Amino acid sequence: MTSATQTIAKAPSEKGRITGWHVLIGVVLFFATVIGVDTIFMVQAYRTFSGEVASNPYEAGLAFNHTLAQRQKEAALGWSASVETPAGKTVVVKVVDRADKPLDGLSLTGVLERPATETGRQTLNFRSLGGGRYAATAQLDGAWDLRAVARNAKDMFEIETRLVEPAR
Repeated sequence: MTSATQTIAKAPSEKGRITGWHVLIGVVLFFATVIGVDTIFMVQAYRTFSGEVASNPYEAGLAFNHTLAQRQKEAALGWSASVETPAGKTVVVKVVDRADKPLDGLSLTGVLERPATETGRQTLNFRSLGGGRYAATAQLDGAWDLRAVARNAKDMFEIETRLVEPAR
C-alpha cells in the first residue's frame, strides 16, 4: 500500500456519546423529580383535609346502634321528603306521609354544609308554606349537603341530601 491511498481511520468522538453514567444520572433525576412532586402533593393534601368525616368519630361509632334504631323508627313512620331549590336562593322541603298526604304542623330545622370543608356552613330557618312544604332562605352555589330534621310532638324524621346548583 502506498501512503497516498492509505486512509487514516479516526476514533469516534467522545463528545455526544451516552455512557452508563449519563443513563444513571438521568434515571436518578427522573425518580427524584417524581418523588419530590408526589411529596409536595401529599403534604398539601394532608394540610387541606384531615380525612375525618365526623368531628367525634369515636362517639359516633358508639352511638351507631342508636342511629340504626332511629332509622328503623323513621322507616316505620313511612314519611318521605323531596327537596327543591328554586333559583338557588331558597330551599323548599316537602314532607309527606305513607299515603302521600302532606304533613303540616312540623318543626323543621336544618343546616347546609360543603361536602369537603367546614367553611360556609349555613343554618336554615324553615317556615311553613302549607301543603307539607317548608322553605328557608339560603345562598346556594356549587355543591352542598343538606341535613334537616322534621319533628312533630312525638316523631322525628331526618333528611339528608346533596344539592348542586350552578355557580352564578
